[in-house]
Amino acid sequence: MTDRLYYTDAYLRDFTATVLAVSDDARRVYLDRTAFYPTSGGQPHDLGTLGDAIIVDVLDEEERIAHVLAEPSALVVGQSLTGLVQWTRRFDFMQQHTGQHLLSAMFADVYGWPTVSVHFGDETSTLDIAASSVSADTLRDAEWRANALVTANHEITVAFEDAALATGLRKASDRSGMLRVVSIAELDRSACGGTHVRRTGEIGSIQLRAAERVKQHTRIEFLCGNRAVSRARHDATLLSNTARLFTAAVGDVPMLAEQLHARVVELERERKRLVTDLALLDARARWDSTTPDTDGMRRFHLALTDGAVREQEPLAQALTILGPCVVLVTSTSPLGVMFAAAERVGIDAGKTLRTVLSAVGGRGGGSARFAQGSVPDVAALASVVTQLSVVAPS
Repeated sequence: MTDRLYYTDAYLRDFTATVLAVSDDARRVYLDRTAFYPTSGGQPHDLGTLGDAIIVDVLDEEERIAHVLAEPSALVVGQSLTGLVQWTRRFDFMQQHTGQHLLSAMFADVYGWPTVSVHFGDETSTLDIAASSVSADTLRDAEWRANALVTANHEITVAFEDAALATGLRKASDRSGMLRVVSIAELDRSACGGTHVRRTGEIGSIQLRAAERVKQHTRIEFLCGNRAVSRARHDATLLSNTARLFTAAVGDVPMLAEQLHARVVELERERKRLVTDLALLDARARWDSTTPDTDGMRRFHLALTDGAVREQEPLAQALTILGPCVVLVTSTSPLGVMFAAAERVGIDAGKTLRTVLSAVGGRGGGSARFAQGSVPDVAALASVVTQLSVVAPS
C-alpha cells in the first residue's frame, strides 16, 4: 500500500522512498510512499523524476501508485531513492483545481447552478454547470465575484472524516470509510483527493473565457493563476500586433475588423458575379464550337493539370443550362472528378459517377445534375474518363 504524501502536503516537492516492486518491463515502479499525484478526479498526473529516471505517467491502482518511466530502469526492490516533483506543473494544477472548487461554490450559491462535471486540461479547463444558458453579462458578473472571493484570501484546509459523520458537503459522497475533505473557509466543503493551495489568494486571477451550451447544460471555460496571466499576455500581444497592421489604436481594432469583414463580403459577392459572367461567356464559346453527337448531346471534357475540379463548377453549370449535354471535369493535381448532366437528358450524374468510381476504388457522388469524387491514382482517373466519355442516356 502506497502512502500518499500529497494527501497531507501538496507543497512537498521532493521526498525519499523505498522501491517495493518493479514491473516485468522495468517501466512501472511501486514505492512505499510518494508525493506524485496520479491522474484522478479529472486532475492530470504529476511529472518529475525518480532518481535519474524520468516519469511520464502516474497511475492510481487503488491500493498502490504506479510510476511509469520513460525508459526501462535498473531500479531494484529495496532500493532507496529520491523523487522530485515538477513543481511548475504541480502548482499550476493546484491553482486550477482550487479555482474550480471556488467557482463551483460561487455558481451554486449565487446563481443556483450546481456543477455537473469538470475537466482539467494542460491549456484550459472547463466546468459544466446545470444552467440552460449563461449570458455575456452574467459571465462578466460571475468572473468579478470569483476574483473578489480570491482576493478575500479564504483559508483552505484538508481534513479526514468518517464518511458516515461528514456533514455540510457540497455534494454528498457515496464512499464509505474515511473521506478526505477539502474546505474553503465560509465557502465550501467538498470530498476531494486532489492537490490544492493553502489560501484562495494563491489561486491568482480567474478568467472565465467562454460559455457554450452542451446538451442541457452550459460549459464554462476558465483559467486560473499563472495560466490566466500567460493567456492574457498572449491575447494582448495578438491584439497589439493586429492594431499595428491597421496602424490604429488597440481600441479601434474591433470596429476596423468589422468594416474590413463587410468589405470582404462585398468583394466576394462581386467576385462570384464576375466568375459567373465569365463562365457564361466561356460556356457559350465552347458550346458554339462543339458539334452534337449522333444522339443530339454535346459532350465536354475539361482536363486540368492543376487546380481542384470544384473551381470549374460555374462553367459546368453554365454549359448544362445551354442545352442537352454532359460535362466531365478532371484534374491530376489534386486528383478529382466532376460530372454534370443537363436536365432531361436521361442521365443521373450522381448515380453514374458513383458507379464508375466504385469500380476503380474511388469515392464520390452527388445529385442527379452534379456530382464530384476522388480517385486513388492517375490510372484510375484514366479509366473513369474512358467510361464517362461514352455514357449514354438511359
